Amino acid sequence: MFAKTSKSGYITAAPGIKRKTLVYGDKTLMTEFLLEKGTLLASHSHPHEQTGYLVSGHMILTVGNEAQEIRPGDSWMIPGGVEHHAEILEDSVAVEVFAPRREEYV
Repeated sequence: MFAKTSKSGYITAAPGIKRKTLVYGDKTLMTEFLLEKGTLLASHSHPHEQTGYLVSGHMILTVGNEAQEIRPGDSWMIPGGVEHHAEILEDSVAVEVFAPRREEYV
């Protein structure tokens, strides 16, 4: 499966958060998130392992009890079942991969 870049296809996941599934397979799924400055991503967990990369912007990401300032080029891994949340300090673009794939994102 290939996916070409497009400005369409974004879904508003929550106020200040848009997402678009870029590509997926049987076991993984890649999503792009557009995050607005000032947005607070509520604490949550899910069974999926989640890896991410910040393309642009600035945020504070808290995984479990560890908070890290995230800048462009930084990446992270969130184990399945671990609480996490984020504070978006600048308009940001993040790309994340979920395994197993999130069926609700397909």
